[in-house]
Amino acid sequence: MLIPTNHIALVFKREKLTRILHDGKHWLWPGEKAELYNMSEAFLPSQELNVLLQNAELASLLQVFEVADHEIALLYRDGLFHQVLTAGKFAFWKGATAYHVVKADITRTEEVNIDLNLISKNNLANYLRVVQIAAFEKGILLINSAVVRALEPGSYFFWKNQDSVSSVKTDMRQMTVDILGQEVLTRDKAQLRINATAQYRVTDIMKALVENKDFDKQLYTQMQMALREMVGKLSFDELMESKDQIAQQVLANAAEKARELGVELVDFGVKDIVLPGDVKEIMNQVLIAEKRAQANVIMRREETASTRSLMNTAKLMEENAMLLKLKEMEYVEKIAEKIQTIQLSGGGQLVDQLKQLFVR
Repeated sequence: MLIPTNHIALVFKREKLTRILHDGKHWLWPGEKAELYNMSEAFLPSQELNVLLQNAELASLLQVFEVADHEIALLYRDGLFHQVLTAGKFAFWKGATAYHVVKADITRTEEVNIDLNLISKNNLANYLRVVQIAAFEKGILLINSAVVRALEPGSYFFWKNQDSVSSVKTDMRQMTVDILGQEVLTRDKAQLRINATAQYRVTDIMKALVENKDFDKQLYTQMQMALREMVGKLSFDELMESKDQIAQQVLANAAEKARELGVELVDFGVKDIVLPGDVKEIMNQVLIAEKRAQANVIMRREETASTRSLMNTAKLMEENAMLLKLKEMEYVEKIAEKIQTIQLSGGGQLVDQLKQLFVR
């Protein structure tokens, strides 16, 4: 029997290991059977490993790793990750190839610090669960429904076991809540519908996600109540005159309650105020009346100024005959500009007839 380099043969007689043959040429006795093994690969015998290890020579040639029921082992071959070993006993040949393992207790629900490049290799991902927090998020880690700690953006890996691992997370970017169609009464009982909007960002995720349930819904209710309270203190005219001041006051009144939710209010504004049909008609009539009154005042002012100008002009012409003559010539020029055709009849000179037309 010829045994190649880096190979070993186990010789059995009547299913019992009798001798071990190394590389080279060997003879087998009648009744013997040889099994050839590559020393660069794992030792996977056809018989029970524990029985074979009772042979001292074979035991000295093997490196044995035992993995408990509550463990997994990462097997490294010549310093490179090779495979995952689950519960059991594993044997590898000692020689040119170096093996070592890194064991992990999967009953301990702790974050696994592991090279991300290994996760996709040899089904390692099947033994892991991942919690992912996006770049614009923050989260809270829950193990068996108990709060453990806050999570920054990133990926977190945990061994799969009987414990439950989950997370709650929220968007840390500036967000908007629209407060639409709010039917409110002013102090003088005018019924209005107001649409508003608020911008906010989460600043304390423990308050927002743990101490309060549905913090965004609570924020909506608080902004709604603050708006109603503010509008109810104002008359209709005051409300229409101070819309910007209302937004600032609502923002100031709701800021403290928002902080209790772990939220910072950034801005608040009233988008529009919708009037009932009858109130809108009355407002339009008032507006039309005001504009007409303003137009009448402007017309009277212009008429007065025009009359005063004419009086001043007449007084100057009365005192200065030459000025009167120039004014007459100006009007003659304006009249002449409008004349398309001049027809003269009768006798007399042309100049005399034109003089009769334009000169008194």
